[in-house]
Amino acid sequence: MRVLRALLVKVYSDVMTNHTMALAAGLSYYFVMSLFPILILAASIVAFLPIPHLFNQIIRAMSAVVPADSMGLVRSVLHDVVSPHKGSFLTFGILGTLWTASSGFAGLIEALNVAHGVPETRPIWKTRLVALQLMAITGFLLLVGTSLMLVGPQFGGWLAGKAGLSHEFAIAWPPIRWAVSVSFIVLAVELIFYWAPNVKQKFLATLPGAVIGVGFWLGASFLLGFYFRRFGSFNHTYGTLAAAIALMVWLYWSWFVILIGAEINAELLKAKGDGKLELKQPPPKVVKSAPAWDEGIAA
Repeated sequence: MRVLRALLVKVYSDVMTNHTMALAAGLSYYFVMSLFPILILAASIVAFLPIPHLFNQIIRAMSAVVPADSMGLVRSVLHDVVSPHKGSFLTFGILGTLWTASSGFAGLIEALNVAHGVPETRPIWKTRLVALQLMAITGFLLLVGTSLMLVGPQFGGWLAGKAGLSHEFAIAWPPIRWAVSVSFIVLAVELIFYWAPNVKQKFLATLPGAVIGVGFWLGASFLLGFYFRRFGSFNHTYGTLAAAIALMVWLYWSWFVILIGAEINAELLKAKGDGKLELKQPPPKVVKSAPAWDEGIAA
C-alpha cells in the first residue's frame, strides 16, 4: 500500500510538473485538425474495397464513444467534403493529407517524450514515419475494438453457425465481445506507449499504463456522454459551436487520462532503472574544438 501511495504521489507530481493538462489541450487541437483528414483518407481507401457501406460502419463504430452531437458534426463535414470528391483524394493531394493526418500522432510523440522526461534525438523523418505507422496500425485496432462494441448478441449465434462452434459460444458471446473489444483498444494504446516515446523498453512493460489509461478513457467517455445527454448546456452557451466544443472537451479528457497512463508507465520504468531511462537513439556526440587562443599559444 505504501508503494502504491508513493507511485500516486510521483504521478501527481509529474502531471503538475509536466503540464499534462496543457499537453492534453494541445493534443485535442492536433487531433481535431487530424480527424477529418484521417476520415477522408479512410473514405477514399474503403471506396475501393468490395464491402458495401463499410465507411458508414466505421462512422457508426465511432458513435460508440464519441458524443452524439459531435458525431453529427463529423457526419455533416464528411458529407460536404467526401461526397463531391469521392475517391479522388487517393490520386490528388495524398501526401498533404497523410502529413496533416499524422500531425496528431506527431504531437502525441512529443507529449509522451515529455511524460517520460526524455529529449527527442531521432530525426524528424523517423518520428514522422513512426507517426504514420501509429496512425495506420492503431487506427485499425481501435476501429476493430469499437466495432465489436456495436455488434449485438445475434452476431455470436451467426458466428457460431458459420465457424461450426457450439451453442455455448453463442451464449457466452456478450462477455467475450466486450473482452475482445477492450483487448484491441488496450493493444492499440500499448503500441502507442511502446513505439512513440524515445525510450527503450519492453513491450509488456507498457501494459499497466495502457490498461489504466483505457479504463479511465472508457469511464470518462461514458460519464461525458451521460453528462452531454442529461445536463450539458453547450447549446445555450456556444450556439452552433456546441458540437465542436463537445468534441474538443471529449478529446481533451480522453488524452488527459491516456497521458496519466503514460506517466504511470514512466514512473514504473524509472523505478526499474534506478531513475534512468535509455534512449532509443543516443544524442549526437559534440566534439569540442580547441579555442583559437590555445592554437596561438601552441604555435
